[in-house]
Amino acid sequence: MRAVLSVGSNMDDSRAHLARVVDNFRSELIAHSSLYATAPWGGVRQPDFLNQTLIVEVDATPKELLARCQRLEKEANRVREVRWGPRTLDVDIITIDGMQSQDPQLTLPHPRAHERAFVLIPWLEIEPEATLGGKPVAQIADKLGHQGVKKL
Repeated sequence: MRAVLSVGSNMDDSRAHLARVVDNFRSELIAHSSLYATAPWGGVRQPDFLNQTLIVEVDATPKELLARCQRLEKEANRVREVRWGPRTLDVDIITIDGMQSQDPQLTLPHPRAHERAFVLIPWLEIEPEATLGGKPVAQIADKLGHQGVKKL
């Protein structure tokens, strides 16, 4: 199955955390974006994030992919203390083959992706014709503006 992943980090060695995710998916990687610096989201005072988007083709179920993403977060010592707070690594599944799911463990497409330029802008870099929820990602991103997202 083909999945779009959004990864982010703003603690410890953020570049190394993101590179580990790319390395973990190396044999299944279709594309990955450049790194982007992004102001924090959600009102919690913290350092800027580094973000990146990956497109992968994996031989796994959606729940298996979710478990793999969560394992990568755990290996990076991810701690979930404050919602939208600082983190060593965040690996979000944005979409899988256009699937729709309201499962509380894995809602697809990601329920807030359409609000987040740090997800959409890197995604457009590697897939300019991408769609999300049946709408062109470029159109959604244009309405959002850059929200402080800067390509490094």
